[in-house]
This record gives sequence, C-alpha cells and structure tokens, in this order.
Amino acid sequence: MERNLTDKTIKAYYYDLSDLIKWISDSAQGDIEPQHVNSYFQSLQAKQMKETSIKRKHFTIKAFIKYLTTQGVVFELPSAIGRSSFKLSKRIPKTLTIADVTTLLQTTEKEMLNPRTNYRKIMSSRNSAIIELLFATGIRIGELVGIQLEDLNLQEQTLLIYGKGRKERLLYIASHEVIHKLERWLSLRSQLEPKAKAFFINKYGNALSIYAIEDIFYKYRDIAKINEKATPHYLRHTFATHLLNNGADLRSVQEILGHSSVSTTEIYTEVSIERKKQVLTKYNPRNSLEI
Repeated sequence: MERNLTDKTIKAYYYDLSDLIKWISDSAQGDIEPQHVNSYFQSLQAKQMKETSIKRKHFTIKAFIKYLTTQGVVFELPSAIGRSSFKLSKRIPKTLTIADVTTLLQTTEKEMLNPRTNYRKIMSSRNSAIIELLFATGIRIGELVGIQLEDLNLQEQTLLIYGKGRKERLLYIASHEVIHKLERWLSLRSQLEPKAKAFFINKYGNALSIYAIEDIFYKYRDIAKINEKATPHYLRHTFATHLLNNGADLRSVQEILGHSSVSTTEIYTEVSIERKKQVLTKYNPRNSLEI
C-alpha cells in the first residue's frame, strides 16, 4: 500500500502469490527450496501462459522474495527470480480505425440526443464524455476513474492525471468538442446526488470502477458494431499511433502517455505505417535510381 497501488493491482499480486503457494503445496514436499520456484516458472511456460502474465508473476514473486530476504526469512534467491529482467516478445498494439472511432463516438452522441427519460439523458451524457475523454487524451481507464473534480480545469482545458505509482502528469484537452461534452456532463452530475468527489460517478453518486468503464465501452462498441474484440485500451493505442502518424515526436508522446521509458512508447512506431511511408518515400535509396 505504501507504493500507492490500485485495488486491482493489489488483487493481482495477491492472486499471483496464492497461485505460487498452491502450486508448491501440490508439487513439493518438505521445505520450500529455490528450485521449486524455478520449476513453477517452467510450468507456466509449459502451459503456454501469456508472456505478459508470466512477467507480472515474475515481478510480484521477485518483490515478495526480496522482502522476505530483507526480513531474514529467506537467504537465497531462486535463479528464475534473480534475473534482472524478463524479456517479452515484441507485440504490436491493437488499434481501431479512424472510421471505427468515428462510429463509436457518433453512437454515444446519438443516444444522448434521443434520451427516453431524464435519467437516460444523464447517463448518456456521462458515457459520451467518458469515451470522448479516453480517445482525446489516451489515458488509461484506471487513471480515468481516479479523476477528481479539482483535477479538471475546463476553462484552461487542463487535466491532472495520477498515473502508475501516483506519478502526476498534466494534460491539455485540445478538442473544444470534448470540453463541451465534459461541461455538459458536469451540468447534469449534481442530479445524481454525488457522495464522492470523483468526476465520473454512478447512479448512486459513487465513483465509477474500472469494470463499469469497461461495461460502458463494450455497450457502445456492440451497438456501433465495430471490432468485437476491442477493449477500452484500444482507444489509448489508437490515440498514440495517430499522434505519431500526424508528426508528434516520440518523447512528447511518451510524456503524454505517462510511460516511464521511451522504449515502451517505441512499440507504437511499429503500428504507425504513415511514418514508415514518409521515411521510405523520402529516404529509400531505390527511389534515386534511374534505370
């Protein structure tokens, strides 16, 4: 908790440690030895578990065992844990087409303009603002649910975000249409009798959860009939990719997305076909040959 972890992250770490303990109790006899942890990771790879899941388990268990080491409970790091890093295969982020994003945003607005009841008007206004803000800023859904009223300055068009590890970053909301939809939601928000200072609240006046945001996205995704596998994170990927396509430099995109390392941001250059077109059109040596 001292690291300002989210409830979701804490639950994930708890699950990782519980899974290790269960595996060892089922597989090992006597005292737990370093080779048991090594065998556990080998079993995960044998089951062809997703690399990202193995990496998270590796991080969780490494941190836990290091803690036990500082407490004098264990005195030897398993070789699988002692590795300085866990290499992942490069995976290209999945994105939506601009046509799909347009359809998605139009779908949320269409419901807002034709509400059956005042309650539906309030909910539709909120949902439209949520999806617009996700795409206009590229923030994570965990960051979105953490937005407090005082974090948003609609007059200055700025948004204070607390990212992973509670790192702060200040974003600028460049779209006046998005500002309008945020203002519209704010004008209706009080009708839900807020009990929390969260900018986005549910019908009971409490802060929305990340699961509620996912459900909102899936609802409009299905109505819009766009990519049925799309998740809210696709909006973040699409936002980043098109920033690069439109000429934004890598360092600026890194800061906007809140990546601790530019290497994380570099993966979006794999998706940015427009950048590749520009480079190859301008610098491809074949273009200078006359045959």
